[in-house]
Amino acid sequence: MKTFDVSYDYRCPFAKNIHLHLVAALEAGADFDVNFVAWTMSQGYKSHGAPDVWDDPERDAELLSMAVSVSIMDQQPERFLAAHAALFRARHERGIRLVTMEQIEQVLAEHDIDLAMVRADVATRRPHQVIGANFKRYEGLEAFGVPTFVVGNDATFVRYMNPPTDDAQASVRLIDSIVTLIEAQPELNEFKHTRLPM
Repeated sequence: MKTFDVSYDYRCPFAKNIHLHLVAALEAGADFDVNFVAWTMSQGYKSHGAPDVWDDPERDAELLSMAVSVSIMDQQPERFLAAHAALFRARHERGIRLVTMEQIEQVLAEHDIDLAMVRADVATRRPHQVIGANFKRYEGLEAFGVPTFVVGNDATFVRYMNPPTDDAQASVRLIDSIVTLIEAQPELNEFKHTRLPM
């Protein structure tokens, strides 16, 4: 079994690609132990002297979809993969900004999620504190964006260009190859094609 973390923010298209591959792989029975880590891109853009974004109610809309996902992950884990994929698809394939509970609940309505439980949990701001703790932990690993894989104490940012196809086993192979490369080649600090595939 491969054990690793992967960070996400629903606004990032590259996080969307990797996380949809992860969902496809896990639903196909991949032997992965994945810790999904909500990590906000907003913290890097806060004003000097402003509170951390997870403590700032004026920034709540930016974190709302992640706060909802954290709540589902922690309190209704059997629903998380479906909700996770639905939120990414809503943001990037349907253009829904996911900044109000009404938008998010509409996206999640067909996934048998206890949305009242989610609302109550988000209202306590507990999920926001989880997001803050995630950010601080990843800060110690010098993470700078999503999706970042963490294998052991090694953090690796991965930008993958294509979403999954109907071949779930291709997603299994992709994720396995990424994690294997991270495990086997820690000396490989940067590996980047100079051009996009034609």
